Amino acid sequence: MGERSLLPHMRLDDLLSELHDRLETVLATRDRVHALLEAVVSVGSDLDLETVLRRITEAAAALADARYGALGVIGEGGTLERFIPVGLTEDEIAAIEHWPHGKGLLGLLIKEPRPLRLADLAEHPDSYGFPEGHPPMRSFLGVPVRVREEVFGNLYLTEKRGGGQFEEEDEAVVNALAAAAGVAIENARLYEETRRREDWLRVSSEVTTSLLSGDEPEEVLTAMARRVRELTQADTVTVSFPHGDAVRIEIAEGFGDRELRGRDMPVDRSLAGVVLRTGESQSALDLRELMGHPEHLAEVPLGPAIAVPLGGTGGARGVLGLAKRNGAPPFNEGDLRMAESLAGQAAISLELADARRDAERLGLLEDRDRIAKDLHDVVIQRLFAVAMTLMSTVRMVDDPGASARLQHAVDELDQTIKEIRSTIFALQTPQAGPARSLRGRVTELVEASREQLGFMPGIRLEGPLDNTVPDEVGEQLRAVLREALSNIARHARASRAQVLVEAAGGTLLLEVADNGVGLPEGGRRSGLRNLADRAERLGGEFTAGRAEGGGTLLRWRVPLARG
Repeated sequence: MGERSLLPHMRLDDLLSELHDRLETVLATRDRVHALLEAVVSVGSDLDLETVLRRITEAAAALADARYGALGVIGEGGTLERFIPVGLTEDEIAAIEHWPHGKGLLGLLIKEPRPLRLADLAEHPDSYGFPEGHPPMRSFLGVPVRVREEVFGNLYLTEKRGGGQFEEEDEAVVNALAAAAGVAIENARLYEETRRREDWLRVSSEVTTSLLSGDEPEEVLTAMARRVRELTQADTVTVSFPHGDAVRIEIAEGFGDRELRGRDMPVDRSLAGVVLRTGESQSALDLRELMGHPEHLAEVPLGPAIAVPLGGTGGARGVLGLAKRNGAPPFNEGDLRMAESLAGQAAISLELADARRDAERLGLLEDRDRIAKDLHDVVIQRLFAVAMTLMSTVRMVDDPGASARLQHAVDELDQTIKEIRSTIFALQTPQAGPARSLRGRVTELVEASREQLGFMPGIRLEGPLDNTVPDEVGEQLRAVLREALSNIARHARASRAQVLVEAAGGTLLLEVADNGVGLPEGGRRSGLRNLADRAERLGGEFTAGRAEGGGTLLRWRVPLARG
């Protein structure tokens, strides 16, 4: 009887034990499902891509109870362009010689994107081993992360806690997380792309507004280069323009800017040169290899690069270049398209700015022409009439003193008419700018002598100086004028000086007169010998003597055309 009564009790204990085990399994499954749901919510709660990728890696390691985890992002060429580890300390990370490049077992997962569980990494035939300083790892679980139909990367989990192996349930839960992670990554990428587009549009708008507001193009393009470097994470941004038979880097921002700015690059061995020749965007994985190790890149080791044309009506007028340090990941297609968009906008803005400057210049020339006509038709005619009246009056005046004063007034009016006519000629002569015309450069030189002399010399410019005087003769004229004014400042002790430059009858005449102490009798004249030599070399002549009323008169005359 006693033994029979114990049998039901033993069966009940077994049933209760089995029920307890099943309840624990159900609870564990429930907890894991809850943990998976929490992980999915956590992963999808942020739109910053870097934050999302790190949360995915941390959640996968927690769900599979792995000590170490990592997410490898696949880049161009089937290599890992980014590697995000978790479970390693800062010291352990620092001790690792380099991160994986996507070879060996990790490369197998890239080529064959399907889940992989291993009890021991080292026993797999594709195992590539670990880099120097990497902690030892045995058990392994790899799961691909897909974004739509594209394999974005792989989750790598190692070292199951407790020393066991990863099980089928671990693979299933990490697969489920990877599916949800793909959606979160896609959302983060779309958000990042939208934000980048907004940043690009803002920079494009700033460039256009600045150029059309009248800011100097160089300042605007420098600011654009600085902003582009920030948006693309480029190390160096350059803006280059054609310069003779080469391409000159006019603007450089970032790494190596001092070494690159102002450098000339060969058209046939530079990325910018190819862009200028073809008018099409170019890219390179290693700038040094493409360009045959040019001299300036020995100082600035740049690797991945893209170059896009700053277009214009006649083709590319310049090149916007972006580069990263050697060894950095390459630019993606989005970077290239954004750079093309901004460069195109900048080129249109430069064209509009040129058109605005041309319109302003046209308006200025029309004003100059109108002023010249008013001076000729109104002012000169009135002065001429006054001079004629005074000349007729001279004959009626018997007093010699009064007659002389009237004659002096007539002479002054005649001189004023000559000066106005010279001004009219200057106003009606098209000039690229004062610094490029002989009239402008002579005027600039005389005005610059004011500080040295202590007074402003008078100046009269007559004849077609800008059209008939060769550049070589013009340079000699300026050198003679500079030395003559310097002599007045050093030796003459004058309070007044007059400069005349006249082109007439195939001859260029320079006269410089002052009211100073004059040339000393029997004094040294070696200081004037240089002026005479300059005249003789051009087939002309030079004289120096006493001016009417005291002082010195220098006369330098050369032919405009040598026979």
